[in-house]
Amino acid sequence: MKKILPIFIALVIIFGFLIFRNQGLRDMTKDTSGKLKVSASFYPLYFFSSQVGGERANVYNVTPAGSEPHDYDPSTRDIARIEDGNMLVLNGGVEAWGNKIKESLKGTTVKVVEAADGLLTKQLTEEGETMKDPHVWLDPQLAKAQVAKITEGYITIDPEHTAVYKTNQMQLNQKLDALDSEYKVGLQNCRSKDIITSHAAFAYLAERYGLNQVAISGISPDEEPSAQQLANVAAFAKKNNIKYIFFESLVSPKLSETVAHEIGAKTLVLDPIEGISDDDIAQGKNYFSVMESNLKNLQEALGCNK
Repeated sequence: MKKILPIFIALVIIFGFLIFRNQGLRDMTKDTSGKLKVSASFYPLYFFSSQVGGERANVYNVTPAGSEPHDYDPSTRDIARIEDGNMLVLNGGVEAWGNKIKESLKGTTVKVVEAADGLLTKQLTEEGETMKDPHVWLDPQLAKAQVAKITEGYITIDPEHTAVYKTNQMQLNQKLDALDSEYKVGLQNCRSKDIITSHAAFAYLAERYGLNQVAISGISPDEEPSAQQLANVAAFAKKNNIKYIFFESLVSPKLSETVAHEIGAKTLVLDPIEGISDDDIAQGKNYFSVMESNLKNLQEALGCNK
């Protein structure tokens, strides 16, 4: 009995610590404003969710500003915030942790919205594995479809304010339609239609506006292309008189610079908007301003009549 008592006391202390720790995480994630608590997996979904939720919701971006969502793994605090919330917005195909968190949320009151569900129509083979291309938010019309799913999610968890969410959706859709028109007009008359990108993130955008994407690496920006792939891209660039190679804001420009140096071209940013840094957010940058910058760089690279 004397031997068992210390073990019992130790177990009680450990159990109490775990309860205290978990409660502490819950307290840190609590929202006392009375607003809906919504988590979005990375920036575009955070932006769309914030626009639709408006003053009715506090939206949390799970992927830290400036981080690459393909690689990010949620912290214990992130998970606690998600589980304590009203809704989680995922894209699908980006979040390596998505399936696991969906499974853990089964039987809870947290509404899970997969904003790209039914929209992932493009595929790529990467390291022998066929993968769906998740970058639908770069096509303004497909972005509208994502916004519709997010709006449905809000209405499900807060039906009393349906009119608010519908109004916010309509206003966001108008901006997306205007963006779509800018791209159609801005890319209508161009010397070239070929874009060489650091990774295969722009297939949906390219299809919408009649462009041809040639990617140095695959869907994941971490994929390392072979020497043969780099040679093939450089050969394509020389043959088609490509003047600019695109790189991304969150990924090293090394691959793009290598190809550019090989063919005597320059580099420009084409941002897949997977994350925006705190500095850029402080300067007022958002989904629309980055998309407009992308359009200007496309026009310059493709020799478009503005």
